[in-house]
Amino acid sequence: MFIVAGHLVVDPGRREAYLAGCARVVEQARGAPGCLGFSLTADLVDPGRIVVYERWESRAAVEAFRGSGSSDEQNAEILAAEVAEDDVAGVRELT
Repeated sequence: MFIVAGHLVVDPGRREAYLAGCARVVEQARGAPGCLGFSLTADLVDPGRIVVYERWESRAAVEAFRGSGSSDEQNAEILAAEVAEDDVAGVRELT
């Protein structure tokens, strides 16, 4: 399993518009082969922060999806980012 997690920082006044512009990407990711979960959500405390969480079957699956990446317009709105990839060797289900 491969997890991508972290956060983006955008102008607080533009966060909702930024997230709305990402809806199609979320839909595409969730329908992509190997995607186990994908979300971009507003942080409950910081008005400019967007939480990133992706869960994939493998690194190859995430790389196949990422092909084109985000648009130049979306990239221009990101003021800062801290996102990391984790290759997980084992998983213990809690449910």
